[in-house]
Amino acid sequence: MGHRSFSAIVLGLAFIAPAPAVFGEALTTNQPADSLSFVDLETMKAVAEIKIGGKPAGIALSPDKTHAYVTAPDGKELIEIDAVARSVKRRLSVGGGPLGIAAHPARPEVYVADWYAHKIFVVDTVSLTPVAEIPVGQSPSGLAVTADGSLLLSADRDSNQVSIINLAARAVVATVATGERPFGITIDAEGAKAYTANVASDDVTVIDIAARKVWGTIKVGHRPYAIAFSASHGFVTDQGSGTITAFEIGSNKPVKTIEACDHPEGIEADPATGTVYVACWGDNVLLRLDPLTFAITGKAATGDGPRAFGKFLR
Repeated sequence: MGHRSFSAIVLGLAFIAPAPAVFGEALTTNQPADSLSFVDLETMKAVAEIKIGGKPAGIALSPDKTHAYVTAPDGKELIEIDAVARSVKRRLSVGGGPLGIAAHPARPEVYVADWYAHKIFVVDTVSLTPVAEIPVGQSPSGLAVTADGSLLLSADRDSNQVSIINLAARAVVATVATGERPFGITIDAEGAKAYTANVASDDVTVIDIAARKVWGTIKVGHRPYAIAFSASHGFVTDQGSGTITAFEIGSNKPVKTIEACDHPEGIEADPATGTVYVACWGDNVLLRLDPLTFAITGKAATGDGPRAFGKFLR
C-alpha cells in the first residue's frame, strides 16, 4: 500500500499537552509515530499531539467535524477521536487491514476499506458498530462519497478499477477500469467526476460517474498518491518525485510542477479559503499551498511520518 508497508518502526516522541480545540485545524495521522497531530492553520503550528497506536493512516471527519475517525492498519481498528477534547473516545476492531475511510455527508456512517479482506465495512457511528459489508475489488484503498450521499466510490488498487457503490442498496452497481494501482480517489464538487491517483502508471484517471466510464487521463509525477481541487485546478501529490502536479479542471492539462517535499501524501483544500494543505511523510511537516500562485506559503511540524490519507481539515 502506498510506498510503505503497514508496519513501521516506532520512534521516540515528545507529546504536546492538549489544549482547547478551535476550528481551523489540520489533523494528521502520523503512522510511524502512532499519533495524531493537531495543527493550527492560522499560525501553522502544532498545538497538540496524541498517542493513538496501530500505525494510523486513513482519516475522515464527522459531518459537524467534532469527531475524527482514524484507521489503524496494524491495530486492525477504527479509532474514534473527540476532536474538541483531543482524546481517544472509542475503538472498534474491524477487518484485517483497515486503510481508506470516508464519512457520509449527512448520516452518522463511515465507510472503511479493508485492504486484505477486499470489502468495505459500513460503520454506524452512533453505536460504533459495523452494520454492513460490501465486497469490492482487490485491496481497496481510497474512498469517496458523492456530495448528495448516494454513492460511495472505492479505488480498488490491485484490481486497477473503481467500484461504484449504491449506498441505499449497499451494493456495487458498476466498476470502471483505471490506470495501474489506483490509490487515492477524489470526487469533484458537482459529484460528476471522480479522479484516481494511479501509483504504478504515474497518471490520474478521470471518471464520468453517471456514464460509468473513463473521461480522460492526466500524466503526473512519479507515484501519485492523492488529489485535491481548488481555484479551477486539481493538485496531485507525487510521492516518488517529491512534487505536486497542478492541472486545469476540464481540460485535464498539467500546468505546473511544484517542488514540495520528501514524499508528499495526504492533500486537502480548505473549502472556506481554497488554501491547499499537504502532509509530507519524509519531512514530518504539513505544507500550506496558495492555489493561485502555486507558492508554498507555510510549513508546520507534525509527528513522524504524517500520511493524512483522507479528509483531515476541520
